[in-house]
Amino acid sequence: MTGAPVGTRSRGARPPQQITRNLSELLQELRVMQTGVQILTGFLLTVPFTERFTELTENQQRIYLGILVGAVLTTLVIVAPVCYHRILFRQGRREWIVAAAQRCALAGLVGLAAVSTAVVLLVFDIVLGTAAALTAAAAVALAFIVMWAAVPLRGRER
Repeated sequence: MTGAPVGTRSRGARPPQQITRNLSELLQELRVMQTGVQILTGFLLTVPFTERFTELTENQQRIYLGILVGAVLTTLVIVAPVCYHRILFRQGRREWIVAAAQRCALAGLVGLAAVSTAVVLLVFDIVLGTAAALTAAAAVALAFIVMWAAVPLRGRER
């Protein structure tokens, strides 16, 4: 494209205003997710310091540690686009940042759904036992799949 800085426009590229708007929308969505994940992660970090933690079975403690790692990794994925934006600020890489932020947002949603489902599994296992935990976790996973995947994909078809 004539007159465009090298690396800023390619075949099928979007106008700069659209890229800027897309980036702003993605960063706002990530802020919303980030708050929820950070609250969950912060809560999870306090659990081992409670009196009842020692009453958990070895399997429940392993589930907890898996949930904690999942929450931290989900935080990492959700915050990554902010880091990309800061490092690549004014480098003419907005289109790349938007594409990467889109992938991070989707990965963050999957992580948030997985961590939330696993938290339900653990809590139900502690309170009611394994059978109830598996049932509750399956119901929550199904709810996430329906609300976060099936509904928007159906809307996309219309």
